[in-house]
Amino acid sequence: MANEVRLRYAPSPTGHLHIGGARTALFNYLYAKRHGGKFIVRVEDTDQTRNVENAAEKQMENLKWLGVQWDEGMDIGGPYAPYRQMERLDIYRKYIDQLLAEGKAYYCYATKEELDAEREEQIARGETPKISEKHRNVTPEQREQYEREGRVPSIHFRVPDDRVYVVNDLIRGEVTFESNGIGDFVICRPDGIPTYNFAVVIDDYLMKITHVVRGEEHLSNTPRQLMIYEAFGWEPPKFAHLALILNQDGKKMSKRDESIIQFIEQYRELGFLPEAIVNFLVLLGWSPGGEEEIFSMDDLIERFSLERVSKSPAVFDSTKMNWMNNHYLKNKPLEIIAEMCLPHLQKAGFVEEEPTPEKKEWVKEIVALYQEQMAYCAQIVPLAALFFLEDVVYDEEAKSVLLEPQVPDVLASFRKHVGALETYTPDTIKAALKEVQKETGQKGKALFMPIRVATTGQVHGRDLDRTLYLLGREKVLERAERVLTNREDVVR
Repeated sequence: MANEVRLRYAPSPTGHLHIGGARTALFNYLYAKRHGGKFIVRVEDTDQTRNVENAAEKQMENLKWLGVQWDEGMDIGGPYAPYRQMERLDIYRKYIDQLLAEGKAYYCYATKEELDAEREEQIARGETPKISEKHRNVTPEQREQYEREGRVPSIHFRVPDDRVYVVNDLIRGEVTFESNGIGDFVICRPDGIPTYNFAVVIDDYLMKITHVVRGEEHLSNTPRQLMIYEAFGWEPPKFAHLALILNQDGKKMSKRDESIIQFIEQYRELGFLPEAIVNFLVLLGWSPGGEEEIFSMDDLIERFSLERVSKSPAVFDSTKMNWMNNHYLKNKPLEIIAEMCLPHLQKAGFVEEEPTPEKKEWVKEIVALYQEQMAYCAQIVPLAALFFLEDVVYDEEAKSVLLEPQVPDVLASFRKHVGALETYTPDTIKAALKEVQKETGQKGKALFMPIRVATTGQVHGRDLDRTLYLLGREKVLERAERVLTNREDVVR
């Protein structure tokens, strides 16, 4: 299709899918789909020293989990394969040779030690470090000498002098760079593997990428890439650079910052829902206009535009993330949430690996108690622990409730009426509590608080009738009896 919109997400396989990377992928995907175009995922793995085995596959799996689907990629192929840079080395070589033949690139024989020394001297003089250009005009004799010495060259791009490069950024507007401060940058390392700034241009051109949407850390790379487009006489794509995501203190997020969960896999493991993460991430920097905050993927595809993406950094608010996931959890079918909670209860040792159908049903009813309350499914473990632990632990607030004077009468009446029930259900428990109220004359907190604390150890909790029902009559009566007969020991 002529002028088809084509965008790409091109991660390095150096680790897990970060929230910043996921947001970049999402913005590219939404823009492509909004304009009826194609979204491509390819892997930039030329930095061999930092690559992590299977990281690319894992990142792609987590992207799919988020609901981001691509039209071309390493796993599904496409018309511009291969989609992994290390499988494209022959392609790059052809273009490197072309630049060398046209004098737009040259061999640099400087050793790492020489380059490091030169960099230190520049810093000592208070200059911005710039790559050495002393081999810019090496003679054939000098080249021969260097090769006799066994030096293996890198290949540098010959940066034009006295030029101004303009990036018409779709988010930031016009950004200008002067060529004189850039220096002849490396486009191919001595091992024959091209650098990012070179390979990315070749890939974007050959894959017919029309828009490059990426993080602002890449803005300083853009003039180098524009030079390479110019050297080949190619039209560059349109660029858009997304502002940073800051932590809750308003500082640049570091991957070592433990105040925020930063990787999609961690959210997945904690029991967040993919649609909640997508909804939250897209609002980090994009404004829909209006007060609405809850959007499905289809809504986002229909409404997304780069015009509404902010130039200012977005602040990652964990409280809002939890609120948003809670919204989605509350509206999901109980069966799905119970299935998501089960592995957390199993990991805690509360539920066996192969629970019976009856046990699974009981767990589902416990999850139903807390579905409205949970921010994410891993929270089921501390919330529901009282149903699985044999011993009740009473904190100071709970002990003060058990010391109230009406407690023995309330618990004795409670034990009598609950023990006498023919059937034990939430409705019959509710009826029994009414009988306790009549018999003791106690009501409200004075009635319900001692029963809740004695049977659960908690001062506050979910619906009392259902809680007592799910604890089971035997456990409830046993706990009430323990407080009745050993109140002094319990509160000591």
